[in-house]
Amino acid sequence: MPTTIQISDNVKSVLDRMKIIERETYNDVIERMIEDDLELNEKTKIEIEKARKGKSISHEEVKKRFSL
Repeated sequence: MPTTIQISDNVKSVLDRMKIIERETYNDVIERMIEDDLELNEKTKIEIEKARKGKSISHEEVKKRFSL
């Protein structure tokens, strides 16, 4: 069942810029954002688990490797 929501002009402008094609609906844009967020969250969970198992490198090691 469709629902009407209110968004600010600023949010509408951002959603307009995120459209891949001009006729893409706001619903499509929001669904894509949700999918991206869920995927990112899953990747983050995996990276956290690797870090807990010691499969990551420290900030200091990164700086050393890149001569920073």
